[in-house]
Amino acid sequence: MKNVIRQLAVSGLLALAAGAASADVTVNYIQPERFTDLPFAPWEREAVLKDLTQHFARLGAQLPPGQNLRIDVQDIDLAGREYPTRGARDLRIVKENGVDWPRIDLHYAIESNGQVVRGGDVKLRDMAFMDRIGRYTDGDSLRYEKRMIDDWFYSTIMPRERAARR
Repeated sequence: MKNVIRQLAVSGLLALAAGAASADVTVNYIQPERFTDLPFAPWEREAVLKDLTQHFARLGAQLPPGQNLRIDVQDIDLAGREYPTRGARDLRIVKENGVDWPRIDLHYAIESNGQVVRGGDVKLRDMAFMDRIGRYTDGDSLRYEKRMIDDWFYSTIMPRERAARR
């Protein structure tokens, strides 16, 4: 599992380097085998972590030149609950009552010239995830988590960009 995490961090960095050389985003998953809720199958777990890494990298590419974002993800609880099936993929069910809202605990640091400019521990929660309209399609299995991450990013990391998007 440690090799998978390293590969995800490296792939996130490579994806970022290809897209924007002005900012660097590093995403580390701290003991992902202990996360509250990720898919059971190892290949699905890897796909979820890779997708989240790429999402953080896309957002971080908006940082001003010279600023770097480091994210240490400490826990993930995806929206809904996963139920094992006899098929190739397990089934994730998101119920209308919304009791299984998405949650991500992370520590972040924004660095500039080797100095931490801003950072802290964050507990992302979206208890109203079923009641809001999002920009991600139903085909995106992490649409609730990505919207929650976007909300945090644009309110904490880049608040001026959020105001400009309105």
